Amino acid sequence: MIQLIEKIGGRTVTKRLISANASDIMKMTPAELKQSIRASEGRVVLTEVVPVRPAFIGDITQAEIAAAFGSDMILLNGVDLIDPKIYGIDDTEHFVDELHQLVGRPIGVNLEPVDPNAHMAEEKRTVSEGRQVSEKTAKLLQEHHLDFVCITGNPGTGVTNELIKESVGVIKEHFDGLVIAGKMHGAGVAEPVADKKTLEALIDAGVDILLVPAVGTVPGFTQEDLQNAVQYAHERGALVMTAIGTSQEGADVETIRQIALYGKIAGVDIQHIGDAGYHGMALVENIYAMSNTIRGIRHTISRIARSVNR
Repeated sequence: MIQLIEKIGGRTVTKRLISANASDIMKMTPAELKQSIRASEGRVVLTEVVPVRPAFIGDITQAEIAAAFGSDMILLNGVDLIDPKIYGIDDTEHFVDELHQLVGRPIGVNLEPVDPNAHMAEEKRTVSEGRQVSEKTAKLLQEHHLDFVCITGNPGTGVTNELIKESVGVIKEHFDGLVIAGKMHGAGVAEPVADKKTLEALIDAGVDILLVPAVGTVPGFTQEDLQNAVQYAHERGALVMTAIGTSQEGADVETIRQIALYGKIAGVDIQHIGDAGYHGMALVENIYAMSNTIRGIRHTISRIARSVNR
């Protein structure tokens, strides 16, 4: 376990994630990682990528590209934990360990609690066993040394809020990393994305980080809704991550800046940017714009220039 590395007024505190070296991050316990995010005061950028596709620069991983443009955390989407395949990595059995060495960032994956009885608003897509929430995949999270998991739904997968809530307990029974849970969008299901009842139920279930849509991405989810969610989550000891999961990660830079400022004003702890852009990741200029918007050029340069050998 990392020794908490700064002393202020006689108190020992966790180093902020936005200022931490790779050697600090790789030694953090889940509780310390959560505190380091909290201590960063709304300036953490999480980038989602689809590493089963080749990056637009084919001889390196998408995670390396995302880290180079300001990402503090990397979320892998579409990875089958039973049969993982990551472009740019040959040793798929130890893919997380290798990504840790390459980028020095916390690494997580999406898992989806698919509801076979979901009332769909669109055609349903098939999700492999290794991408769904189960006791087996929960144990694989631990075996692969992942730092966090995001329980959510991709478009058209039939993931419901009820099953997301039930899945939190399944994951926590076998995985000691951080648990993020919630919806970025409807996932094809005809139900509210982030109503008050759902958010309260997720926190009651024990999520570490509540996932909600970013303002401006899902129709009807307002700035007031977000601020209320943040206030409630923080009162209960949970953090909040807003998500751009509606392909707007491929929009213009000004759109990203506006969405990022809405989240900062509301007090969110992590800002997620999705994977719709270049071959399974956001436009790199938009990752950079989000970073620069919520923390300025000083901290952006600190993150992108800081060597993984530190």
